Amino acid sequence: MGVNQLKGGAALSYFNIILTNILGLLMTPYIINSLGNSEYGLYTMIGALVGYLSVLDFGLNNTIIRFVAKYRAEKNRKDEENFLAHSFIIYAVISTIIAIIGIILLPQLGNIYDESLNFEELEKAKTMFVILIFNLCISLPGGAFGGICSGYEEFILPKIIGIIKYVVRALLIFLILYQGGDSISMVILDTVLNLIIIAVNLFIVFKKLNVSIKLHSFQRKLFRKILGFSIWLFVFALVHQLRWQFGQLILGVYFTTTVVAIYAVGITLGNYYGAFSSAIESVFLPRAMQMTVQNRKTKELTDMFIKISRIILLVLLFILGEFILIGRDFVHFWVGNEFSPAYYYALIIMIGLTPTLSQGFANNILEAKNFLSYRGRLILILTILGVLASIYVAKNYGVVEMILVTVFFIFLERIIMIPYYIRKADLDMLRYYREISPLFLGLLGLLSIFLLINYFLPNDNLYIVLGNVLCFGIAYLILFYYLMTAYEKDLFKSLIEKTGIKLSN
Repeated sequence: MGVNQLKGGAALSYFNIILTNILGLLMTPYIINSLGNSEYGLYTMIGALVGYLSVLDFGLNNTIIRFVAKYRAEKNRKDEENFLAHSFIIYAVISTIIAIIGIILLPQLGNIYDESLNFEELEKAKTMFVILIFNLCISLPGGAFGGICSGYEEFILPKIIGIIKYVVRALLIFLILYQGGDSISMVILDTVLNLIIIAVNLFIVFKKLNVSIKLHSFQRKLFRKILGFSIWLFVFALVHQLRWQFGQLILGVYFTTTVVAIYAVGITLGNYYGAFSSAIESVFLPRAMQMTVQNRKTKELTDMFIKISRIILLVLLFILGEFILIGRDFVHFWVGNEFSPAYYYALIIMIGLTPTLSQGFANNILEAKNFLSYRGRLILILTILGVLASIYVAKNYGVVEMILVTVFFIFLERIIMIPYYIRKADLDMLRYYREISPLFLGLLGLLSIFLLINYFLPNDNLYIVLGNVLCFGIAYLILFYYLMTAYEKDLFKSLIEKTGIKLSN
């Protein structure tokens, strides 16, 4: 059963990523048109504010997966039950803290957004805030049941339920907005769907998997062990929130909700870009993790690092190239010309994310060797400095400048980490950059040709956009096939032949 669950779960994960991206692309313009730019900005702004409290999960969900899997491997039912009891005690404390913070913040919303929201918008913001706080207080401990399922290698059923949820949510949002619903209706819908998912996962955990949660003995040492493992997961989650979601809070204070809405569209496109990297990492990184615990030599680790990074880059650079070429027109046809600044926001974000997304293996080596604390401290310090700088820049300059500041600190973290990767992760970084540089140079040369041609072509023409997508895709495949290593060519051929197309050497 375990092998089938892993294969089925992996396949459903990829399907889930594709489905959520497609539904997001389809639903976003409909939601914006239905709510209006201002209310959509309000919806994303309050969601971002409450989203910051979600980091108080402290990475417990992933911790539950790790410890449950460990206790199952050891066939230690009693310690598993005791661990889960301690975890839910922590969750109860977290939910209580979130509720208290919500009660404190609610009366302050008027002071925070007094210059950017009118009376009607402020009342809607308060209503959404209360519902989202309630949602968060329930969904954080409720998410633990999904973690237990993963720890028991029960992947297929929960992922199918999750896929059904996304489809049902899209259909219901369409119907609700068609009937004149607003942002509050969407927030209520998400809360109800979360409660249903929690109930279903709870049924799987207790009825199908026969899991038991029981406090056999109260152990402070176990609390410290749980929090000690999850603290760096919390740091990285906090950094993600500060880097990208904090911008919505800053802009909500100094600008209108319409500006927030445009920024949110740019962030959405950046998140879609990052999802493709996650899909590839999930295939290769587990195998790479085994190498680190086996004390493989620098050359072997660097070989795997380069192999994974190049495969990720082959996908990311294709998406980046297409977006540079047709992104302006895509945003125009997707959500309307008034959102045209979102193209530049998304482009800067994509460029900023590319080095981090392509170097995930190096961070996994650090995790395997228990060297995460250095990067955790570094990334947190740089992100806080970036946030402070972003507040000043957003207030005195604008949105593009604010995003550029964020990207600068991301690149700075990558540069500072290079010597640490060499010393602690045993990676040959000079060789790494030497072997990935042809991919960037190839993209630069190809884009130069296409951008020159497009300079003489009309804008906002759907046929030209589609022609660019097709021609650039063909040219990219031809050029980068010659830049591929033998391993990459074999992988490419195997993927093509699985579709039924036979390739000859």
